[in-house]
Amino acid sequence: MTDFKKTRVLVVCSAGGHLMEAMLAIEGLDVDFDVATFRLSHLKTPPGSAKGLHFLIDPHVSIFKYAVNALQSIWLLMKVRPRVILTTGAGIAIPCALFGKLYGARLIVVESAARVKELSRTGLFLYKYADLFIVQWPDLCNKYPKAVYGGCVL
Repeated sequence: MTDFKKTRVLVVCSAGGHLMEAMLAIEGLDVDFDVATFRLSHLKTPPGSAKGLHFLIDPHVSIFKYAVNALQSIWLLMKVRPRVILTTGAGIAIPCALFGKLYGARLIVVESAARVKELSRTGLFLYKYADLFIVQWPDLCNKYPKAVYGGCVL
């Protein structure tokens, strides 16, 4: 049996609804986790029981910003050294998820509850790399056989 108390998790997602879903998904698990998101004025302290709060640039459709985010992600992965990366999405998570996989971390993707019929662009991209891909609507399991129905976290 795995000792989850020693499992270091990095939660990477955009702020707002994605972050709220991520906090609900990790709530109740006995793990040490850090949060990485983009800077918003209301985020000054780590949410929930997170050990740390880290800020990445929001790449939103800019190749230059994706490059900056990738460099920030590499630095963050070396600093935090997570064994698991959990994301609820948006493009901010892609570089961290991919570099984390290269580093040897497990990748858990929780698709947004807003995605009822189709996966998000980030979900579609990370689907093939995820060790565990959780959807919040059972119909998505028919389209995406690797997906696991986890129920709605909201």
